[in-house]
Amino acid sequence: MAGAKLCIGLTGRMASGKGEAVRILNGYGYRYISLSDIVRSEAAKVDPRVNRSQMQDIGNRLRREGGTGVLGRMVRERIAAAAEKRWVIDGIRNPAEVLELKKIGDFFLIAIESAMQNIVARLKKRGRVTDVAAEKELWASLEREWGNGEPAGGQQVGPCLAMADFTVVNNGTLAELKTRLDEVLNKIGARHA
Repeated sequence: MAGAKLCIGLTGRMASGKGEAVRILNGYGYRYISLSDIVRSEAAKVDPRVNRSQMQDIGNRLRREGGTGVLGRMVRERIAAAAEKRWVIDGIRNPAEVLELKKIGDFFLIAIESAMQNIVARLKKRGRVTDVAAEKELWASLEREWGNGEPAGGQQVGPCLAMADFTVVNNGTLAELKTRLDEVLNKIGARHA
């Protein structure tokens, strides 16, 4: 693997624990990049205060205009141009993005899964669900993110999970998440430089 780039991709529902997994990998020296940052950058051109549904629409538009793997390709190109050798990639929501990222070579997709009651509880704790209308919007967003009612070029987290090389279940403590993630990283020899 000398000279090669090692990339760990993360996929999963919102509030499944991907952000915590990123923090763990950052602690091991992985540089962070997110497909969502590309979408946010595009959204800022329109209005910096876009909501989750509008972000999903913008991501879908980018995929429609540039091909379903466009976000994955853009991240892959940024990684190829950078000096850093180890990366954690978040925001993977479409199978075509996975296929683009697999072109990196040493790319492993980790699905972070969590029970729906944990996801909803985490989102409520973050203050994102404040009333019945907000909870309905949350459930619609979770369904859309999964791929229900979405076009092939839209969000498809469900099919991305099926493409994962490894699955980490995050229904417990942060220490348990770290232990499970360490087990995966040890299997692929990717924890330490």
